[in-house]
Order: sequence, then structure tokens, then C-alpha cells
Amino acid sequence: MKNKISKSIFFITTLFFGIAIGVLLRHSKQSWSIIQKFYVNNNSKIDRWESTFTIANIKSSKDNTIQKAYYYKTKSKSPKPLVVSLHTWNGNYAQYDALAELCLKNNLNYIHPDFRGPNNTSEACCSDLVLADIDDAITYALENFNVDDSEIYVVGFSGGGYATLSTFMKSKHNIKKFSAWASISNLESWYNESIILENLEYVNDILKCTNSINDLNLEIAKQKSPIHWDASISKLEHQELKLYAGIYDGLQGSVPITHSINFYNKILRDLNVSDSTYYVSQKEKLLLLENRKPLGNYGFISNRKVFLRKSYKNISIEVFEGEHEILSKYALNDLISAN
Repeated sequence: MKNKISKSIFFITTLFFGIAIGVLLRHSKQSWSIIQKFYVNNNSKIDRWESTFTIANIKSSKDNTIQKAYYYKTKSKSPKPLVVSLHTWNGNYAQYDALAELCLKNNLNYIHPDFRGPNNTSEACCSDLVLADIDDAITYALENFNVDDSEIYVVGFSGGGYATLSTFMKSKHNIKKFSAWASISNLESWYNESIILENLEYVNDILKCTNSINDLNLEIAKQKSPIHWDASISKLEHQELKLYAGIYDGLQGSVPITHSINFYNKILRDLNVSDSTYYVSQKEKLLLLENRKPLGNYGFISNRKVFLRKSYKNISIEVFEGEHEILSKYALNDLISAN
């Protein structure tokens, strides 16, 4: 009898929760972003931090505030690569990160820094303070871990991809590879897209990041958008950037694939690439957006079909069969694979 009552209570609770979620999603796309945020920041695997990883208190070289980071330093006697994993738009250093466990398994140096926390203040959104925080975390790792300083890798997804692009453009460190997934590259564009997608949480965040009142402060939005920054040609010659975007992002996710495509093309323009075949053309971009079908036989990554692949020297982009996501195992293996 007790088992039947327990099952009935469980069924009713589950049904009620499902109906509530359905109502929320029906009336507001913003609700889905809230649910995603709750899951990402409250996943039970976060407990892994407490038993295996250590918290660093890193003093900012810009304003002397303390920015925390979770880290793991290799137990190897020989120097190992350093993986710098950057948190998402609404996250912080304590956000669950699948790359942490993968680095632990492979005995790699790993650091997951805070850089002013969620992107909803003027200090955040890839400001000079943020860029200094990320560089400070790398410096901390170099000074305290057994790092092969020729193998430093930066990786990020979504808001972390945004931070990865910004670090690629402005870091003072000699970083070997950058891996940017579902990245935001233009705050003005993302602000308008978020209004259309009714992602009002992101709309409000961008307004706060740019010291805006009712209308977007375009000047500050451009200052915090890596697509508007001048690239260092000398850095581009010895640092590798890999861009990834899920073909359905922007439909079943919050960041359209055009952010990655436009940034890729921008870097090629900075490099004065004259051969148009290296660029993602307007025709290719429109075909991807209209049809969401492969534009050639590009193979697979992690059993996901690749819809478009373009590259020029050490800069590349892959649009794959996916949504707003990072393929963590593939990303790590791709970063640390031998050249």
C-alpha cells in the first residue's frame, strides 16, 4: 500500500512539474534560459570540485581584487600542458565544467578562473579587467604548476567562447591554441538577436554590461566586442584559433552561427587574405541559414556531421550538426593533439 501511495505521489509531482515547465516555455523563451542556467550552475557533479580540485585566490594586476579559480596541477614530474577553461556568460569559477574531469583523467594542468563573474556588470563582458583576470590566472598557473609553457591552451563555450576570442585578440601570453565554441563576437548583434528570440535575461545583461539605460550604448558595445578589435598580425602567425558552431544554434540556442562565421572572416581580412575561396561567402552563409544542410562532404567530428569547414593557415571554422553546445572530449583531444 505504501509503495502504491509513494508511486502515486511521485507520478503527480512529476506531472505537475512537467506541466509547469510546459507553461513557462510556452509563455516565455526566457524561461528556458533560466532553466539552463539553473542546471549548469547546480549540476550535482559540481561536488567533484570539493574533493579533487583546489581554489586559488588570485590578486588582480589591475585593481588588486581577488579573483578565485579552481585548478588541478599535474602530478607528473615532467612538464605538462596547461588547459585554461573559461566559464560561460552566466557562470563563474565554480560552474561545473566537463573539461575539468577530462584534464584530471589525463593528468594535465587545468585552471578554471573567475573573471568578474556573470556578465551583468560594467566590470564584466571582456573589459580590460576581465582580460587582465584571465592573463593573471595563466601567470598564476605558470608560476605554481609544472607547465610546459610551449603548450598553453585556452577553451571556452558560449560566453566562454566570447572570452576565448577576446583572449585570442589581446592576451599577453604565448598561447599555442584557442578553441572557441558557440561564441559571441558582436554584442550589438547579439543584443538585437536576443530581443528577437525573447531572451530578455541576456538583453538586460548586455544593457548592464554596457552602462546602458534604455537603449544600447553602441560605443561601449563595440569596445567590448572582439569583432571590432584590431588583430595583432605577428600573434596570428604563431597562435592557432579553432572556431566551432552548431548549425541549429540561434534556432535551438541563443547564439546564431553568424557570430563565428563573421569573426573568422574578420581575421582573414586582418591578414589581408585576397583569395576569396578561403572566406565563408555570403552565399554559403545564406545556404547554411536557410537550409541547415551540409555544403559538402566534410566528414564528422564526434559522430556529428560537419556542414562547413574553412581554414587558412592556423585559423579555422567548423559548422557541425549540433545546437548551442561544446563537444568537450573532442575539444580537449583536438587541442592537445600533436601538430
